[in-house]
Amino acid sequence: MKKFILLFHIFVLSVYVYSQELPHQIANTGVYEFLDELASMQIIEINSAVKPYSRLYIANKLNEADRQREVLNPRQQKELDFYLTDFTKEIKETGRNGLSMLWHNGLKTNPARETITRLRRDLFYYRDSLFSLTINPILGGEMFSNSGGRATYVRNGAEAWAYIGKWGFFASLRDNHEKPLLGRPEYLTKREGGHVKGGTDWSDMQAGITRSWSWGYAGFVKDRLQWGTNYNGANIFGGNNPTFFTFKLNLKPVKWFEFNYFHAWLNSMVVDSSRSYWVNNSYGQDYREVYHKKYIAANMFTFTPVRNLNISAGNSIVYTDRHFNPVYMFPLFFYKSIDHSMTSGVDNMNSQTFIDISSRNIRNLHLYATLFIDELSVARFTRDDEWNFFSWKTGFRMSNFPVQNISLTTEFTYSYPLAYQHYVPTLTYDTQDFNLGHYLRDNSREWYMAIEYKPVRTLNIKAWLTDAVRGPDYTELGTPRVGNPPLESFEWQGRVYGLRASYQIINDLYLWGSFVSSDISGDQRWSSPYFYGNKNTINVGATFGF
Repeated sequence: MKKFILLFHIFVLSVYVYSQELPHQIANTGVYEFLDELASMQIIEINSAVKPYSRLYIANKLNEADRQREVLNPRQQKELDFYLTDFTKEIKETGRNGLSMLWHNGLKTNPARETITRLRRDLFYYRDSLFSLTINPILGGEMFSNSGGRATYVRNGAEAWAYIGKWGFFASLRDNHEKPLLGRPEYLTKREGGHVKGGTDWSDMQAGITRSWSWGYAGFVKDRLQWGTNYNGANIFGGNNPTFFTFKLNLKPVKWFEFNYFHAWLNSMVVDSSRSYWVNNSYGQDYREVYHKKYIAANMFTFTPVRNLNISAGNSIVYTDRHFNPVYMFPLFFYKSIDHSMTSGVDNMNSQTFIDISSRNIRNLHLYATLFIDELSVARFTRDDEWNFFSWKTGFRMSNFPVQNISLTTEFTYSYPLAYQHYVPTLTYDTQDFNLGHYLRDNSREWYMAIEYKPVRTLNIKAWLTDAVRGPDYTELGTPRVGNPPLESFEWQGRVYGLRASYQIINDLYLWGSFVSSDISGDQRWSSPYFYGNKNTINVGATFGF
C-alpha cells in the first residue's frame, strides 16, 4: 500500500500539465470511423493500434481537418461540423494550434478563421476559466426477433466528465438488462462482456482521473480498451471483456514516436483456499471465498518513420502473486526477460509480444497487419508437427475510391491452438473468465468482408459477410502443449450475412436496424441458444450515450 501511495504522489506532483485528456468511449463508433476515413484520405494521421482516443486528441484531429475542409466532399463537411459541436469544447481559449477562442452564448468563435461552431446540447454543461462540467443521461435498448422468439437489451444510467485546472475526471454508471443472455464468457461473440453475477441484470462502472502535460498524460482509469488495428475484432486486446482498473500512461514527445503503457488489476475467478474462510452470522454459516490475485502489464511503442505509416511493437505479461509486483510498474521493460529473473527455477508467468503495422501511404487505402505472439520457439518453424502460439490478422479498407462515400473492407484472422490460453488458471489471458484477445479465441479462422455507403451525414448503410470457424479446444482434451494441429476439425462454424443501417440524429443519439441471416453449427456451448442454428434475425435499437 505504501508503494501505491508513493506512486500516486509521484504521478501527481512530478509534471507540469498543459491540457486535460479523458478517454472517449470506443462504442461511439461514428466519430472513430470518421477519423479513420479522414486518415485514409491523408488529411490527418492517427494511431489506430491503440484505443480509446482521448477527447482532446479527437478534438485536435477534427480541428486539423477543419483547416482543410475545402478538400472534403459535402457529406464529410457536414459530418465534420456535426462532431465539432461536441469535441470543440475540449479546446481551451488558447488551444494547441495557438488560435484564440472566444465563447458567447453557447457559440465558439475562432476570429482567425471567422467561423462559428454551435455547441451540442447536453443535459447539463458549465464552463468558466478554471472548471468545466458535462453531464448526460445514458438511455438505450435494442430488440431482436427471429424464429427463437424475442430477445431484449436495455441500458440506463448517466455519465459525467469534468476538467479542473490541470486535471480531468470522468465517471459513467450503466445498468444493463439483457434477456436472454447473449454475451456469456464461453460464447464466441463480439458482444460486450459483463454478466458478472450470472443473471440478466448487471452494472458497469467506468471512471477515471488523469493529469496531462504538453506531450502526454497519465491516469488511474477504468474503461474499455482495444489494441490492434481492425474493423471486426482486435486480436491483441479485443475490448469485449468487462472493464478493469488500470494505471495508464501515454507519451508523445515527438511527432514520429508514441508510447502507451498500462498496469491493470484483473479478476482471476480462481478461489484461494488459503485466504478463504467460514463465517457465522444471522443467516447461518457461510464460506467466504477469496480469489487469487491477478494482474497484467502491457506497453506499446509506435514509430512513424514516414508520414501515414505506423509500426507498433510491444509486450505484456499476466502475473499472479499475493500483491502486485512493482517491477511490472516500470513501463519500458521487456517483461518476459524480467520474468525469467523473477521466477528463475520455477514456472514462469504468462507473457505475450505483439506487432501492429498500419499503412495509409496510398491515398484512400488502409493496409494493416497485426501479429500476437503468445509463445515462440524458433525450432518449431522447421518442424512439421509443431506450431507456435500465434494469432495474426491482415486486411485492407478502400474508401471514397473510385466512388465517393463508399468503402470496401476485407479482413482475415487466424489464431493457432493455445494462443490466449495457459495451463495455470490464474495466468490465462482473461478477466472474469472473459478472453482479453480476439473474440473467437484460439484455434480459429475468420474471413470478414463489408461494403459501406454513407449517403448523408452520419447515415451508414452496411452489408457484410462473416465466415468463422473454430477447431478443437485442446485445453479441454488434455493434450500435450505442442503438436496440436490447427483446425484439424471444425468444432464450431458461423456464417453470417447482414444488412444494417444506422443514423446519428444528434450527438450520441443513434438509431439502427438490421437484418441478419446466420447459420451457426457445432459445439452449442460456444453460442447463445437464441442465435444457434439457421436463423433470420431482425434487430432494431436506439441509444443516447454509451
